[in-house]
Amino acid sequence: MEKKIIAVICGGDSSEHDVSMRSAEGIASFIDAEKYRVFKVEIHAGKWEALLEDGTRAKVDRNDFTFEVAGRRLRPDFCYITIHGAPGENGVLQGYLDLIGMPYSTSGVLVEALTYDKFVLNNYMRSLGVRVADSMLIMKGREDGVSDEDIISRIGLPCFVKPARGGSSFGTTKVKTPEELRPAIKLALAEGEDVMVEAFMKGTEITCGCYKTKEKSVVFPITEVVPENEFFDYDAKYNGQVNEITPARLDEHTTERVQTLTSGIYDLLQCRGIIRIDYIIVDGKINLLEINTTPGMTATSFIPQQVRAAGLDIKDVMTDIIEG
Repeated sequence: MEKKIIAVICGGDSSEHDVSMRSAEGIASFIDAEKYRVFKVEIHAGKWEALLEDGTRAKVDRNDFTFEVAGRRLRPDFCYITIHGAPGENGVLQGYLDLIGMPYSTSGVLVEALTYDKFVLNNYMRSLGVRVADSMLIMKGREDGVSDEDIISRIGLPCFVKPARGGSSFGTTKVKTPEELRPAIKLALAEGEDVMVEAFMKGTEITCGCYKTKEKSVVFPITEVVPENEFFDYDAKYNGQVNEITPARLDEHTTERVQTLTSGIYDLLQCRGIIRIDYIIVDGKINLLEINTTPGMTATSFIPQQVRAAGLDIKDVMTDIIEG
């Protein structure tokens, strides 16, 4: 029987393109080669191309997501989405795959759109009783309508200024003085349409992964994140300027609370595939920072670390996602 064909969709047009390509390399190496035939499909600058085994590229027909290999037209059985940012993390790609009847690895359109916008997500989660930092939204073209005094009196200093939609800490600044506020807003607006100004919280940063199938519910060990820099920025995430401790140095009760909350949020949002939720613990209280529905998947990323700490095989986890 022929192997099932898996397309690992990667790339995108955001600043996270290269991060996505590295995740795709990791995922392709994690998927069981004895069961599946894997092709990376890069979406970039209007081109959709399958990266073939011989090093060449084949154009993807967007009508049915097929591409030609050695004179034969192939259609994937399953798509593993690892685009960080648009269009893979905001629901657009998921909507397309729904329309052509293609199964995929992530949550659906609504969940992806909701979790992609940090300001919308935080306010939605707050309405459900989840603790989040106070924040305010500054819209592009209206940034002059909000004074520095308004922002500081509402949010305080220090604070974080970041694109409302985006990741990998691109365009994010920890603002300590009033003079730093406007340059930070300008930097964030260069990455997206809206800016979120978020209150600073000092505490223990952690992250916890989770996935579920019809047969099982898996919540991974927690990772404690100790950045060497001011915050968990790009260099901390991808250039090793951070200490990542798995399992986290938390007491048993706190560990159980975080894992229970992670599982509950997964169910509440009706997520699919692997998600990773970032938190900060302040005075024993768990505050949600962000929900990642297409988390990084290089060999050193948080999820593979947590899989190893749980004593699981990453190939088995990938198989669960594909088959489940």
